[in-house]
Amino acid sequence: MTTTAAHTAAGSYRYGDLPALMGRMTGDEKHGPAATSTLDVLWVLYDRVLRVTPEGMRDPERDRFLLSKGHGPMAYYAVLAAKGFVPEEWLPGFGSYDSPLGHHPDRVLVPGVEIASGSLGHGLPIAVGTALGLRAQGLTGPAVWTLIGDAELDEGSNHEAIAFAGPAALDPLHTVVVDNSSASHARPGGIAARFEAAGWSAATVDGRDHEALYEAFTAPHPGTPRVVVARVEPKNA
Repeated sequence: MTTTAAHTAAGSYRYGDLPALMGRMTGDEKHGPAATSTLDVLWVLYDRVLRVTPEGMRDPERDRFLLSKGHGPMAYYAVLAAKGFVPEEWLPGFGSYDSPLGHHPDRVLVPGVEIASGSLGHGLPIAVGTALGLRAQGLTGPAVWTLIGDAELDEGSNHEAIAFAGPAALDPLHTVVVDNSSASHARPGGIAARFEAAGWSAATVDGRDHEALYEAFTAPHPGTPRVVVARVEPKNA
């Protein structure tokens, strides 16, 4: 698999099409700010970074993407539709009782979804376990990516995952923290410093700048897990 294959899986869609795809999703409890805060990160990952295609969703050598920030998955569904993982025709049924596209993603129902998510604080620990599992199987090629929100860092489970992954030298592990100033507790030095103190490679970038995101996502980090803090406008701005 190559990033080129991923890019051409549904080549008729471009970044500019995503708002229209999101606009097809109706229903209550859409968590609009949670969705739009992740849009650019998700697009850059699926368009240019992740080695996964609709045809290779079960390939052991695929990259794994775990959406921990699963409350507000409209942007995720739009990107999955744009890249050919789910039919565009599913979008208008978002959140309805007979739709696979729930207010939280379900890995059993939605093609391309690796984990069911929505409960804050569990995606990064699962990503750590996924990276360990791949290592135990001798699979050194796949990367593991997880996207979390800054408020999730208030959860103790994430603190334990951060503290473990650095000393364990889990370099296949990549975390993107979308920072829209939702966290309740400030951290001296900022979010990146928390990860760096635990032995992670870290970068902080503009979460709307696609080139800055791509460069941060693809920077070498041998022997260490990687975190990219993607700053976007505050949730209530």
